[in-house]
Amino acid sequence: MKSPADKLNDKRQRKDKQLRFTVTFFGALVLFTLILLVTHLVSQALPLAMRPSMSETASISIQGLPGLSQSQILTSGDLLENQPLIVQEGDCRISMFVLTEQLTLQPFHDYIRPCEHSTQVITEQEQQYVVDVSAAGQLRILEVQAISLPAQNPAGSEHTQPAHTPTVSFALPMSTWQNRMEWEVGLSDTWAVATVKTPDTIFVRWVNRANPTLVYDHTFASAHRVLALPGSGVMLVNNKTLLEQYTVGGTHTDQLIREPVINWFRVAKDRSVIIETADHVFTRWVLHNQNGSMKYRPSWSIVAPDNTSATSVSVHATTNALMLLTNNKQVLLINRVTGEIVNTQSVEQQYEQAFWFGRNLYFSSETDVSIYQVHWLSGITTWSSLFSPHLYEGYEEAATVWQSSSGSDFQETKYSLVPLLMGSLKASLLALIIAIPLSIGAAIYTAYFCQTRIRYWLKPAIELLEAIPSVLIGFVAAIWLAPMAERVLFAFAFFLFVIPVLLLAVAYFQHRVSRWLPLKLRRGTELIILPISALLLGYFSMHWMPDWLFAVLEINGFDVLSGHSQSPIGKTTIVVALALGVAIAPTIYSLAEDAINGVPQHLKHASFALGATRLQTLHHIVFQIAMPGILAAIMMGFGRAFGETMIVLMVTGNTPVADWSLLEGLRALTANLAIELPEADVNSVHFQVLFFTACILFGFTFVVNTFAELLRQRLRRGSRYD
Repeated sequence: MKSPADKLNDKRQRKDKQLRFTVTFFGALVLFTLILLVTHLVSQALPLAMRPSMSETASISIQGLPGLSQSQILTSGDLLENQPLIVQEGDCRISMFVLTEQLTLQPFHDYIRPCEHSTQVITEQEQQYVVDVSAAGQLRILEVQAISLPAQNPAGSEHTQPAHTPTVSFALPMSTWQNRMEWEVGLSDTWAVATVKTPDTIFVRWVNRANPTLVYDHTFASAHRVLALPGSGVMLVNNKTLLEQYTVGGTHTDQLIREPVINWFRVAKDRSVIIETADHVFTRWVLHNQNGSMKYRPSWSIVAPDNTSATSVSVHATTNALMLLTNNKQVLLINRVTGEIVNTQSVEQQYEQAFWFGRNLYFSSETDVSIYQVHWLSGITTWSSLFSPHLYEGYEEAATVWQSSSGSDFQETKYSLVPLLMGSLKASLLALIIAIPLSIGAAIYTAYFCQTRIRYWLKPAIELLEAIPSVLIGFVAAIWLAPMAERVLFAFAFFLFVIPVLLLAVAYFQHRVSRWLPLKLRRGTELIILPISALLLGYFSMHWMPDWLFAVLEINGFDVLSGHSQSPIGKTTIVVALALGVAIAPTIYSLAEDAINGVPQHLKHASFALGATRLQTLHHIVFQIAMPGILAAIMMGFGRAFGETMIVLMVTGNTPVADWSLLEGLRALTANLAIELPEADVNSVHFQVLFFTACILFGFTFVVNTFAELLRQRLRRGSRYD
């Protein structure tokens, strides 16, 4: 039988075992949660690192369909989304087919017109149009509607609802039209353009859609080639080995290329053009405004594999993906901003046209349509597009830009992370410059100079500031600091220059005045005199100094300050850093104060015994031993400043400006996540790039904290006082 002591010992061991198990369990749970969080972040951003590819999902042929033996495919819409396949029949009609759930073609509508009419089908920004020109030259452009067949409509029956609606109508000169050899039509939101080539001339007519009476006509020699770009209001004219640019009004604006051009391709909205020269070099030309004139300039060039030529070019509506179909059955997937060929794949047969709808590519020949699904489309976002400057449409020069949203489809998405990284670094580093003197100075005083009884209430009071919510600091800075930022900046600059002199003067006189005070009041008088002096100086700096200084210098400093910034002064980096520095100062103070106070007393006493003064002991003994902890405190403060969200979100204008100037605005990584993540489409490129920035945030803070700990341990091991 166990004794009472043995029973008590067993009971304690059971409790210790239970406690050990509980602590281990919750520790493992925290570690598992961290691993789960990191895994989720990486998994959401991982598609950006995948290589885009495509696989065939359906193949459709019009061969064998009743009455279509002499027909050919004109264009294919998004068949999976009920846009029709448009087929030219030999009996003066255009037939439209929709794709059923069984992946078979079903008649949808027939557009019947007189046989003397001429017809084309064009696709602009994923929308199909039928262009019908009468024998007299009357041109009509009709929009094709995507309407699904009712379930009860039997296969083979014709849909009775109109499948097209007129949008544009104008006349062409009869003499020019009757002598036509080739003709084509282009369409944009503003202009409709018809180009007619005759044996002697090339006639181009521009018609404004909002004001059809506004018409521009141009005539060029038949030896020329003309590409009208209605989206940009520009014409490219190729005269053998010279490519020139003209405006809608026919004014010559620039010479682009002095070498043979064998092919050119319009890109949706006509803000970019792909031009192929005789040496099979593909160059992307982008539109920009040069002194009020719209001109094209080259951005990148690539050489197609095996010196092949291109037959079709198509771009994705919401990403920077560009597809180039060559004449040797190859498909190049290209980042349209950087010009990088992300992947090259082959198709089974030679196609003439290619269209990009969502995540599907439609390749069509005269009788067949193949549908390919694009996998890992997010992989079109390359490392260069995230971190390197590029020439975007409408920009004067290469730049790093973050602009994730646009007013419409077929706009370049700009996902450069450089402005966001610069914003976070600017705000964090400047906040450290503000916080380090305040926090380290306060830590030195409370841990080394002040009395113990004063430290007991002063240290918790300062640490209590760390409990103030950052949203409250941001709110105060936004409603008080930002509106009067110009005066605050001048006052703060004057305060920084004068405060060292004031403190030295006050310390000099305080030391002598305290001698006349009772012994109980002699220690700690600096806590009364110095704060009052600093407050008086701050009041003078804020209310009187700017006006007095401007009167002496005979300038308006506010105008000078705002003239060097494109952002409102209340939204500049300095204002953000002031609020952020106040927020992180208590964190640095608490850790630094513990490090300084933790220096062994016997080392200080030994220094005093050798005749060292308090300042000498602070410099040669206390700082040497406490430096690892001080550096760790600074690194922790930097990590918190880099990861701060609410202050930078509320105080800044959240403008992603890639500029190191302290008088410009910024947008931090954290603020960008808070702003855009709720609005991003799940699994979109935008969504995945935001998760990639979250991975950068996590990785950066992890590295900073790890480096701080390793540095602290190394300095401690190398300290001669250990």
